[in-house]
Amino acid sequence: MESALKPFRVMAYIVGCMLLVLVTGMVLRYGFDIPGPSQIISPIHGFLYMVYLVATINLGLKARWSWGYILGVMLAGTVPFLSFYFERRVTDRVHAQVAAA
Repeated sequence: MESALKPFRVMAYIVGCMLLVLVTGMVLRYGFDIPGPSQIISPIHGFLYMVYLVATINLGLKARWSWGYILGVMLAGTVPFLSFYFERRVTDRVHAQVAAA
């Protein structure tokens, strides 16, 4: 489980930061009619989000989480700031599982 936790944590932070950058790009695009930044940021964020999903599934299967919890953690990457919160909760949960084992 510990081997799957580090990639998840890294991707949770990266996706969280990229989501904030994407939101800024969308505000520029639709609020100020400046489409350039969002056209560059959107595909990068999309690719990184897919990597985050793979890291989440990998960790979830190794930690034997329910599919509902895995889906909830996956969806946390779609809401600004929520991926940071869930990263901390997931890390605490995994450390507790490792300590119990």
